[in-house]
Amino acid sequence: MTDAERAIVRRARLRMGLLVGLAVGLLLTLVGGVAYATLVASQERQIQRELAWGAEHGTVSGPVGCNWILTLEDGRVSAGPAAPPPGFPLRDAMDRVAAGGSREITTVPRGDTIYHVRTQATATGVIQVVFDARYQLADRQHLLWAFALAAAIGLLAALVTGLIVAHRSVAPLAEALARQRRFVADASHELRTPIAQVHTRAQLLARRAAETDRHDLERLVGTTRRLGEIVEELLLSARLAGSPDDRPPTSPVDLTALAEAAVALEAERAAERSVTVTLSTPGRPVEVTGITSALHRVVSELLANALTHTPTGGRIAVTVGSSDDRAELRVEDTGDGFDPAHADRLFDRFHRGAGAGDRRFGLGLALLKEVVTSHGGTITAEGRPGDGATFTVNLPATPRPRRREPRTLRPRWTHPRRAYAPRR
Repeated sequence: MTDAERAIVRRARLRMGLLVGLAVGLLLTLVGGVAYATLVASQERQIQRELAWGAEHGTVSGPVGCNWILTLEDGRVSAGPAAPPPGFPLRDAMDRVAAGGSREITTVPRGDTIYHVRTQATATGVIQVVFDARYQLADRQHLLWAFALAAAIGLLAALVTGLIVAHRSVAPLAEALARQRRFVADASHELRTPIAQVHTRAQLLARRAAETDRHDLERLVGTTRRLGEIVEELLLSARLAGSPDDRPPTSPVDLTALAEAAVALEAERAAERSVTVTLSTPGRPVEVTGITSALHRVVSELLANALTHTPTGGRIAVTVGSSDDRAELRVEDTGDGFDPAHADRLFDRFHRGAGAGDRRFGLGLALLKEVVTSHGGTITAEGRPGDGATFTVNLPATPRPRRREPRTLRPRWTHPRRAYAPRR
């Protein structure tokens, strides 16, 4: 596998492990939430039963330190079985119930606990039952800590399990993709020679054939040419996706020269279609580091694509430019254009746009994008229906060597000669 494929496999393993861990974590959170909600609801029902029992029987059934009975008779409040906590009784609630109001059930947060209070009328006056829920709150906290610990352990175990499963499931897939790429490269390489032979023989037959058969043979020549282009595209795509040892060698490539060659090659076709092709360059080489054949394919394919979609009398402008560290190739035409919403889909493999004609065979613009991105660049498409299209390629420019400034020789400083008088 290549370094890029290994990086993809590592990311896939990590992503799968994280997804498994996230799924297990969400499941534990859901179970913990249901259990916590069930516990809280059960405790609330138990507390209300305790309050109802105390209000009905005037006594407490729980621990003495957590329950208090307060009664209001003849304007006097009595407490039992122990003194209530500070702030109780709730005299306002007792007065409202004593004045004929309905029973009141409320909660009062105080410090680190919560008091549940039930106030209702009795045959002899008003009774108020206070319940301290500190033990219930402690049980809830213990449950939360237990679920948090279980969730952390489960999440860690899920991550480890996910990484193991991902390792065993993704590695064969990556190996299968590598084998598929090698098969495409080998098959494309083996098909080049017989296809070239068929193409050459078809050309010879077309030259020697009678006028009645020449049209069919010319169609055969065109078909074999397109078949050869597809094989070349598949081979180039497989080599670009392969390991660095299998990639073609890179060298400084002059985009200006490639553009001039592509325009010269398509000059006859453009003249037949009455399409004006102009070339604008900076008048000097614009060099990038890459594969010459691949970048030549980018320039020629963009120009051929523009010619295909430009009607008679249209114009195509090919521009080569550069900045400090970037090189740019722009091909602009006045052809059919396309819907801006489909700009990204133009670079999909085997994509056929509206009115694509015969040129939408093979990998097309998808291969161009693959070539450009493998060279560290970008390719974009802009256009509107009926208003032409513009394809822009940006590539890292080859750094130009700095010109050495001539050295200025400084005069060496010497001691001035001194004259000495002869001794007598």
